[in-house]
Amino acid sequence: MSGAGSLVNVAATRVGTRAIGPGLRSVVWVQGCPFTCRGCMSPDWIPDRPARLVAPGELAAELLADARVTGLTLSGGEPMAQAAALAETVARARAERDLSVLCFTGYRLERLRRDPPDPGVARLLACVDVLVDGQYIAELNDGRGLRGSRNQRVHRLDSRAGEEEYDFEDRPRSAEIALEGPSALLVGVPPPGLLDAFDAAVDAVRTRLSRNAMEGNGT
Repeated sequence: MSGAGSLVNVAATRVGTRAIGPGLRSVVWVQGCPFTCRGCMSPDWIPDRPARLVAPGELAAELLADARVTGLTLSGGEPMAQAAALAETVARARAERDLSVLCFTGYRLERLRRDPPDPGVARLLACVDVLVDGQYIAELNDGRGLRGSRNQRVHRLDSRAGEEEYDFEDRPRSAEIALEGPSALLVGVPPPGLLDAFDAAVDAVRTRLSRNAMEGNGT
């Protein structure tokens, strides 16, 4: 259940970040991934289950809520499993603004062209300016660039302002922690050690909140 018809099965979004691609971008992470890479930073987004189902036009408007946004990043989960709905989302967004599009996928580009996992793959690839492909391999994580591991490749399928100078392969990594009510979202490809520290901090906060709730209930 990667998507329902023309709806996008959305795990999370972030409007306005500089942690995951050139310029100020909005990010959509989709729910559902056919890969189970060891050490995946988003294991909760691997199961192919309903999360938040959003129409492409509605999602495009959400991602463009900040007028300064100049690009979109598609991640997950596995974007190519929902290629048709995401291609429609990008088309709706670009009808309003000239945007660059960066997409992460566990599939190799050759496989996507030869045996696409979704009928909309060719259309989505036609929308993508930069594609980062390949499954994450923890042993090959060198802590550099927007690739999670060295085996992943960066394909510049089109060129837009700001992308030619951006070092996708070797730049120092950075990440943002976005707090939304009781939830925390790690945005970006984290430097080594940050993901473990983030998970430990989240677990500590959850434990404290749970303890406080039990004490408040007198249990």
